[in-house]
Amino acid sequence: MSTEGGMRAVIAALLANLGIAVSKFAAFAFTGSSSLLTEAIHSVADSGNQILLLIGNKRSKRPADDHHNFGYGRRRYVYGFVVAIILFLVGGVFSLYEGFHKFTHPEQVRDAWIAFLVLGVAIVLEAFSFRTALRETAHAKGRRSYLGFVRDTRQPELPVILLEDAGALVGLMLALVGVSMAVLTGDGRWDGIGAMGVGLLLVVIAIFLSMEMAAMLVGESALPEDVVAITAALEGSAGVERVIHLRTVHVGPDDLLVAAKIAIRGSATGAEIARDINRAEQALRAAVPSARYVFLEPDVFLEPDVFLDPGSDERAPDERAPDHPGFG
Repeated sequence: MSTEGGMRAVIAALLANLGIAVSKFAAFAFTGSSSLLTEAIHSVADSGNQILLLIGNKRSKRPADDHHNFGYGRRRYVYGFVVAIILFLVGGVFSLYEGFHKFTHPEQVRDAWIAFLVLGVAIVLEAFSFRTALRETAHAKGRRSYLGFVRDTRQPELPVILLEDAGALVGLMLALVGVSMAVLTGDGRWDGIGAMGVGLLLVVIAIFLSMEMAAMLVGESALPEDVVAITAALEGSAGVERVIHLRTVHVGPDDLLVAAKIAIRGSATGAEIARDINRAEQALRAAVPSARYVFLEPDVFLEPDVFLDPGSDERAPDERAPDHPGFG
């Protein structure tokens, strides 16, 4: 998945949300609708979120230094996590509070035609932003479903924008229903119900997003297809008999760390081992370009029941179970 595509979706969403927020606040001033107020706050929160994603992307590009040997790529995860918290607090909790207040202290919606006009325009603009996010996602998700892409991707921007835009569209529909029912029935509580519906939706999205961003912050391994490609590249390289251990972790959305213990010929000389390792590394990087940090440890593979010394409890280092986390 390209970072450039994610940034295009972020910018499209930012432009749409800025325009929507202004129109919603203006409509709220005329109508007094809580649904419109919560939607306006929602759009402000979304605009702030997109700005944070742009800042996170810029700051993640700082070069590696003595304090951060693997660079600053995970800053994008940090900002994605902050976005989820803001969406929860500013968007969801405020909408629930405002909706509950309007439900317990109902007021008649004034100048309803303004509310309908603004909501219609907002739906069109959000649909444009959502279309951009869907188009960029389609280039990146491969055979995955959209939900599978959101769960599996190692880049934070598109999942955030996808869920924000989807939530915004559903929220606008809920606000439209709330305002319509308040106008048709003359009961302002419907407006409060619409606002609470928006708030509940935002809370659910924020919780899901925060869980995904937290997993990225902790450090996720390479995608299964990348693991297969790495293994195939190493084992297909001349001089490498097999992969004994393989560990991967994303140190940033675009940067993968690969550590592998590879079996080489027991009769190989030092010069031959060095040459084979260099070839294997080149093959790995060609197969998975995101593998920025590669550490290969040569070893000689022995069957699990072979000991260095029959009378000793010490096993050869390559005899540990394939899923053992260590290298040595």
